[in-house]
Amino acid sequence: MIRFMGILMLLFLPLTLVISEDKKETKESKIFPYPINQVTLDNGLNIISIPFDSPGIMAYYTVVRAGSRNEVEPGKSGFAHFFEHMMFRGTEKYSKDKYNEVLKSVGADNNAFTSDDETVYHTLASADALETIMDIESDRFMNLKYSEEDFKTEAGAILGEYNKNYSSPFMTIDEKMREAAYQNHTYKHTTIGFLKDIQDMPNQYDYSLKFFDRWYRPENCALVVVGDFDQEKLISLAKKYYGNWKRGSYTLNVTHDPPQQEEKFVQIPWKAKTLPILAIGYHGPAFSDKETDMPAIDLLSQVLFSETSELYRKLVVEEQTVDALQGGQGDSRDPGLFQIFARIKDEKNIDNVRDAVHAVIEDAKMNPVSPERLTSIKSHMKYQFAMGLDNPDRVARSICHYIQLTGDPESVNRVYALYDNITSEDIMRVAKKYFTPNNRTVVVLTQQVAQEVKQ
Repeated sequence: MIRFMGILMLLFLPLTLVISEDKKETKESKIFPYPINQVTLDNGLNIISIPFDSPGIMAYYTVVRAGSRNEVEPGKSGFAHFFEHMMFRGTEKYSKDKYNEVLKSVGADNNAFTSDDETVYHTLASADALETIMDIESDRFMNLKYSEEDFKTEAGAILGEYNKNYSSPFMTIDEKMREAAYQNHTYKHTTIGFLKDIQDMPNQYDYSLKFFDRWYRPENCALVVVGDFDQEKLISLAKKYYGNWKRGSYTLNVTHDPPQQEEKFVQIPWKAKTLPILAIGYHGPAFSDKETDMPAIDLLSQVLFSETSELYRKLVVEEQTVDALQGGQGDSRDPGLFQIFARIKDEKNIDNVRDAVHAVIEDAKMNPVSPERLTSIKSHMKYQFAMGLDNPDRVARSICHYIQLTGDPESVNRVYALYDNITSEDIMRVAKKYFTPNNRTVVVLTQQVAQEVKQ
């Protein structure tokens, strides 16, 4: 399953109807096609297991509900991403080299990723390696150990990663968009963090220990196992290896921004060769599996900015003034940004493209999308979702998306029930609610013109 993340488009699936055998009445079925088992240990760790027909193969994910959103202290951004790196540094029981040797011996593949709201560690392995994987994974989550020298080495590597990533104009646009659009909320900085904080990170060894102690706790994590496993054995092993993990006590308080009061503008001169890029951001809703704003926003993104939209046909196909157009909003625990990106072939057309984007948004407020088009979009989303759940790894990653948002994998079924009931009126309503000039931040990136040196 895929949804809009940064500048990627991700799609959703509506529900179908079934007849209840016991009540003999028509009701909406759950959209997630596999059973979801949940067992919570005494320490708060949620064990989520999903049987999947993949003989001999399992996906083993650990979701830490801590991303850049959790970095609330000034000067301390980037630590959620930092631990994505540090968690591979080893423990007293399993050094870095020994950890890798164990993975290699069982033919396992593992990695990690970080976002605004989560850090996820994932392993794909043979099913008979369950206890081995559980042993080494529980050990590093409970007993991670690294020296100050190791810490400084990794902090330096992260600065190198920042410099590499931000050689991309799109990454820089996202960074500057966030900085301008948010005042105090931690979404103001990207997952990797503010540059000044990354540069100072080698001096923050003591704080890194504090960050790990706060968030790498059982009540803030979930273990997700998908594929070929025995449920009874899984829970028995989970109790054996994770049962002694101690709860934490830290409480997060994220500062929320007041409504934006005026349109904001950012101009970025780019030294390297590039086409002009226009980015427009609107503050949107937070994820909810009860409210309809986010599903309606997702459908609106497809109506206005997908490859089947009128705007795409006009700017990319007919006029050929734009060679890339995307728009949408990713799910987030707190209100996020709906971002629109257009890469424009000639700088002289920036204003015309901006006006065209504004025009289709205004039209969406007044004129409903046809029932036929809305049905077509939902059908396409259904196909995309179904095609994405074809192996244990993808199933695990899909369900982890909802765990990071609410802590409950069943949110996937509740939110899809909302999608199926979104109407054209709902789409018009959210367009009027969120797509206002005062709620807008505009970023324009253009190639910097070299200045002649005066003699």
